[in-house]
Amino acid sequence: MMRLNLVLLLAIVLSAVYLVSVQYESRRLTTEMDRSRSEARRLETEYERLQVEKRSQATPSRVEKLAREKLQMRQASPAITTYVTYSGPSAVASAPEKGAQP
Repeated sequence: MMRLNLVLLLAIVLSAVYLVSVQYESRRLTTEMDRSRSEARRLETEYERLQVEKRSQATPSRVEKLAREKLQMRQASPAITTYVTYSGPSAVASAPEKGAQP
């Protein structure tokens, strides 16, 4: 009988230690999950903020202003436009091709 009592006592102690370790692990995982959720919310907010900033940076008036100021660009006008004329296929057709027989 004494031996049975010792075995049962050992089983209860081992079960209690296991229960405590499982509860500790559960609390640790819950805390980690909460941290992950808050980090996900922070990243989502940051992403939305960056999207708004990107849209504000890409407005046509801002792009035009930057082109004028930083790149020294100006709008095209007939006074500064250079027109290129095409002479036509007659200049190319008059030159004989290599390997062609007359």
